[in-house]
Amino acid sequence: MRLNRYIDHTLLKATATKADIVKLCNEAKEYDFYAVCVNGCYVELAAKELEGTDVKIAAVIGFPLGAMTTEAKVFEAKDCIKNGASEIDMVINIGKLLEGDEKYVEKEIRLIKEAIGENTLKVIFENCYLSKKQIKKASQLAVNAGADFVKTSTGFGTGGAIFEDVTIMDSVVDGKAQIKAAGGIRDVETALKFIAMGVTRLGTSSGVSLITEGTSDNNEY
Repeated sequence: MRLNRYIDHTLLKATATKADIVKLCNEAKEYDFYAVCVNGCYVELAAKELEGTDVKIAAVIGFPLGAMTTEAKVFEAKDCIKNGASEIDMVINIGKLLEGDEKYVEKEIRLIKEAIGENTLKVIFENCYLSKKQIKKASQLAVNAGADFVKTSTGFGTGGAIFEDVTIMDSVVDGKAQIKAAGGIRDVETALKFIAMGVTRLGTSSGVSLITEGTSDNNEY
């Protein structure tokens, strides 16, 4: 099992600069990570830096709050694909889910998936704000809408990926979508446990230390 091939090497903080993104891409090439995950304004730069490699580019949209209009999210997704991304990590409209507007949530996911076609769509729930019942519901809505992945967290909420939530998500998607765990994954033991539970992608800013040192004290996602 090659841990590096499970990793989306991630840099989403507001202070990220061009030099930081170049460094991220160089690390992804050196350690053969599956993908880099960046904000939309850096997709084009990442595509240039990763040209000729197998490293994918994942872009976040509606990030990190999920509270933009569906139309804005669709535009953002299309723009990121045009600029070189092949994976989209979208945040659902959390407030709509909390108030029970399931049709809105499912329709939005479906429209974004339709907009990006065969490219990969990961749907972020931000589980720290949801009840167990709501995590189940979000998982079902994402599967219904054609999502390729369900994802635990943005890394910017009040909590990150936890084992119990992944168990709930897995019980619902049941192989119809893959699972990405993100937020707070900073040691090998945690990463391997998530993988053993069926997680197929890990979102982390600690990818290099996971591979080289086995642990990290870096709390920044």
